Amino acid sequence: MPSFGAQGTESVFNCTNPASGVGWQIKVNFQARTVGTQPARITSTTISWHDPADGGNYSLDRSTGNLTVVIASSTGGYFIHDRCRLRD
Repeated sequence: MPSFGAQGTESVFNCTNPASGVGWQIKVNFQARTVGTQPARITSTTISWHDPADGGNYSLDRSTGNLTVVIASSTGGYFIHDRCRLRD
């Protein structure tokens, strides 16, 4: 599998929730080490970040494009599994 997000300056990913069909984009800046405006931990295998706006913890598997979102809540929270691919 290709490595999603080669070490260029910036990559845009189209992500889709397979259950709902809802799509959205994320922008990764490898030099600034950010996703959107949030600081990110970028390794050769994973891009992960926290979004304080929704409280979500995001983890993008760079080898598969699988994005896992963990949302904590007082009732235990939930997981969302999306698929991402580099924008053409």
